[in-house]
Amino acid sequence: MKIYLASKSPRRQQLLQQIGLQFEIVEVDIDEHWDSKEHPRVYVERVALEKAKAAKAKINTDQSFVIIGADTSVILDDVVLGKTGNNEQAIAMLTQLSGRLHYVYSSVAVVNKTSEKIKTSISRVYFKPLSEEDIESYCKTGEPIGKAGGYAIQGHAAAFIERLDGSYSGVMGLPLYETAELLNLFRQ
Repeated sequence: MKIYLASKSPRRQQLLQQIGLQFEIVEVDIDEHWDSKEHPRVYVERVALEKAKAAKAKINTDQSFVIIGADTSVILDDVVLGKTGNNEQAIAMLTQLSGRLHYVYSSVAVVNKTSEKIKTSISRVYFKPLSEEDIESYCKTGEPIGKAGGYAIQGHAAAFIERLDGSYSGVMGLPLYETAELLNLFRQ
């Protein structure tokens, strides 16, 4: 069975390689806008599935295949904190997260020619209180740019996390346990 990944994310690629999967990348571009009326879980599941379906529309093969689509969002007070585009946004998000519990919803969708399945990991992440200096130093690394919630757990921001209840790989961007479970369903 051929595996495709509907993502350009180096982290998702690294995570799939970590569990020994060989796959091809299918680049997709979908509207990832969050409507504040949409529940965060519904949002991440919708986006993950839309990515997989957009990739499916690009694949023309007779052989057996699956496509993995994923989406990860940082949720604070039931609000989706998007990806940061600049340091000002990163500073604002990190200031909001400082000393607080937030959630990371990470959904994975696996589709083939006839079936669609989705699983979602919900992790609780506890940030230590951050000083202005902590935040400014972190932003100088460039790491927060383009990251959901303005941080990367696998990078310098690991020092900000007092506790994680949930999936480390899910917070990184692809919940591996759920991904493996779904792929096993498609192998049966």
